[in-house]
Order: sequence, then C-alpha cells, then structure tokens
Amino acid sequence: MKLLFLGAGATGGYFGGHLAKAGVDVTFLVRPRRRDQLARDGIRIESATGNLATPVKAITRDEIVSFYDVIIVSAKAYDLAGAIEAIRPAVGAQSLVLPLLNGMKHLDTLDAAFGAPRVLGGTCHISVTLAENGTIRQLGELASLTQGPRFSEQQAASAKLHETLAQGIEAHHSDNIILAMWEKWFFLAAFAAATCLMRATVRDIVRAEHGATFTMSLLNECIAIARANGHAPQTATVEFARTFLTDPSLTLAASMLRDIQRGGAIEADQIVGDIIRRGRQHGLATPLLDIAYLHLQSYENQRSVVEAIET
Repeated sequence: MKLLFLGAGATGGYFGGHLAKAGVDVTFLVRPRRRDQLARDGIRIESATGNLATPVKAITRDEIVSFYDVIIVSAKAYDLAGAIEAIRPAVGAQSLVLPLLNGMKHLDTLDAAFGAPRVLGGTCHISVTLAENGTIRQLGELASLTQGPRFSEQQAASAKLHETLAQGIEAHHSDNIILAMWEKWFFLAAFAAATCLMRATVRDIVRAEHGATFTMSLLNECIAIARANGHAPQTATVEFARTFLTDPSLTLAASMLRDIQRGGAIEADQIVGDIIRRGRQHGLATPLLDIAYLHLQSYENQRSVVEAIET
C-alpha cells in the first residue's frame, strides 16, 4: 500500500519513520522547509528504547502527482481545515483517510470533505515531541496506533492496512474503533482538564489535600458522558484511568499543558468543550469540566490578545 503522512511532525514522523525504515512505501507531505530538512537529514528519532535514522520520501502539495491508498492525518484539530486542503489532491476514488486526531469532532468535518465511506476511525497512544532541529524525541515507551473500519465496506481495506502498519510499528486493528476512540477521549479529557486547570503534574495534584478526589470527580464526569453516548469504557480501561490519575508518584501532565506553557495553540474545544456538549445533550451536569473549559478558553482569549498586539 502507498501511504501518505500529512506532515512529519512528532506523531506522524515517528510512525511514518518507523514504517519507512521497515520498507513500507511511505511519503511525507510537508512544507518546503521541512522537505529540504528531510532530504538532507531523513527522519531522526531519539528514544530510550533505541534511536532511528532513515532516509524518507517527502513532497510538497504542488508535487502531488498521484493518489494514495491511505492518507494518515495526525495534525492538531485546530489545523484540520488546512490539512483537508493539503491532502485533497492525494485523495482518489479508492483512497482512505485515517485521522489520528483527539476527540470525535473531526470525523464530521472529514466526512463532509471526503464522504464518510472514505474516512476510517483511528487513534494512537504516544508521547513525543519535535525538537527545533527536526529530531523527534519519544518521551515514554508507549507508542501504538489503532485503526479500524467505521462501516462494513471498509473492512477489507482496513485489514490490509493493518498488515502494512504491523510491519514497522505496534499496530492494532479494532472492530469497534469508535469505542476505542471514546476510551482514549474520556481519559484524555480528564487528564488534560485536571493538569491544565491546576497547571501541575498528576503527582503534584494528588499530593494536595483532596487532590485525588478532584481528579476522580473529573474522571467520573467523563465516564458518565461516554456511557450516556452509548460507548461505556471497558472495566480495564476505567481501572487504568483511575490508577493513573491518582498516582502520587506520576510526574506526567497532558501535552496540552506543555502547549500552554510555551504559549501555543491548544485543542480546548475538541478535547474538553465537545465532550461537555455531548454530555449536555443527555442532560448531564459537568461542573468540574465546565470550570476547566472556562480556564482553557480564558487562556485562548489571552493568547489572541497577545497575537493581535504583536501583529
């Protein structure tokens, strides 16, 4: 299969780089500066489990000359409109689009752009960052990609994609990909809401008085929303989330907090705002999520003011 990765940032670069190293037909769709960097240095990944360096194929949008079997989109949700326009020339009648974005809101947008039968479901679990020199740094050992069909007519192509992905990365094929996406989302919403609201790691929160009660209350709001929407998380997933968010030794915070600390854009609406709205549709009150979302929106408003002044 011919795979096109939109961008060669931290997530796409990690998975695409490992697949390219394994001999899979991978191309990266990037901006001219990144293309030149990749042509010179290839993909470079630093990890506690072993480093990787490999030459890769990279093109810009105006260099797309054929359709691809699967286009993998790992852009941030706030860049989705630009991502759609970037990949449009690469999407043919038989192409599939695999998004690895957080939340669920992006599916409606991609369905409207390309038609629902062309859009697979997908999610990934990885902690990576992109250094200024283009090197991808893996921050933990977890690095897996899960994808699956949303419709029966996607089953064969999705299974073939799994075989391709499994050649170079930890890949999982799910027959209930929407549940898999919800199982990441409910946890990520609680994790991001807690650590961003408190501007602290899990350890720092739960070591405070009533800290673990706070994180559990946030998590329970998210679990209730998932259940109300017909995607109740599995027992093992819930137990993992509870253990994770009450661990007094865990020095991790959501990547959204890192974005805030560097003054960057965040996925506040897609991760926290949208899950609140889906709870409202079922009459659920979410007082802690509401406060966290207010905090995140306030940050975005401050950032907008600063950008306006600077321009």
